[in-house]
Amino acid sequence: MLRREAQAAAEKALPTAPEATRFPPAPPNTRLAVIELKQRSLQMLHSDLILRNPLRSLEGTAENLLTPGGFGAVLARAGVGKTAFMVQLALYSLLQERNVLHISLDDSVKKVRLWYEEVFRAVAESYERPQIQAVWDAALPHRFIMTFKVEGFSVPKLQERLTDLTEQGIFSPQVILIDGLPFTDGSRDTLQGLRDLAGRYGVPVWFTITIHRHEEPGEDGLPVQLAEVRDLFETALVLLPDGKDIHVQRLLGASPEAGNSPLVLDPSTMLLRER
Repeated sequence: MLRREAQAAAEKALPTAPEATRFPPAPPNTRLAVIELKQRSLQMLHSDLILRNPLRSLEGTAENLLTPGGFGAVLARAGVGKTAFMVQLALYSLLQERNVLHISLDDSVKKVRLWYEEVFRAVAESYERPQIQAVWDAALPHRFIMTFKVEGFSVPKLQERLTDLTEQGIFSPQVILIDGLPFTDGSRDTLQGLRDLAGRYGVPVWFTITIHRHEEPGEDGLPVQLAEVRDLFETALVLLPDGKDIHVQRLLGASPEAGNSPLVLDPSTMLLRER
C-alpha cells in the first residue's frame, strides 16, 4: 500500500513533456508573395535563356532572319548537324511562346522528341533543375511534331493536316521546320506550293538541305541543291566542318556581310556558340 502511494507521488512529480510548438499559418499575402517570387524567377530564367542564345548574334533576333511566309535553309553534309541546328532554332522560338511545327521526313516522333530533350538538357546544364524543368514544361505545349514518309509527303497532304489542326483549335503554327525534304530537279513545284501555303498562314519556314562533298557548286558558287531555287529563299546558312569546330557560314541573307557569321557548332555537344 505504501509502495503504491510512493509510486503515484513520484509520477506526479515527473515533469510533463511540453506540447509541440504550433505556428500560425502564413497569411494569404505571404503565400502570394512566394508565388510571385517563383514566377518572377521563372521569367528571369526565360529571359536569360533568350538573351544568351547564340542565334541572336546573326541578326539581333532569330525572327529577323525570315519574314512571315519566307523561306530559310540550313545546309550541310549528312551527319554534320542540320537537325541539331534546327532544334536550336525551334527552342529559341519556343522560349518566346511561339508555336513551332516540326515536320520530319526522316525520323519518328520519338526520335525527334529525343533530339529536343538532348539539346535542351545540354543547354540547361548550368541552370537549377527545378526551374529549368518548369521552363521545359511551359515550352512543350508550343511544339507539335508531325512526320511523313518521304514518298508520301505532298503539299495537299500537309494542307489537309494543317486544316485539321487549326480548325479544331488543336495547334496553329507560327514557325514551321521541315527536316528531310529532298532537293532534287523536281523539287521546285513542291517548294512553290509550300511557299504559297506559308504565305497563306503567314509563317516562316526553315528547311534542311543535304549537300555532298563531290558535287561542283552551282550558280554564284552556291550548292547545286540551292542554286536552282535560290529565288524562293531569303536566308541560307551552311555548316562547314573546320578542325574541331563546325562553322556557320551565311550563303544568302539580308546582311551585306553574308558569309561572316560569328557562330560555330560544337561537334561534342552539337550546341551553337559564338566564336
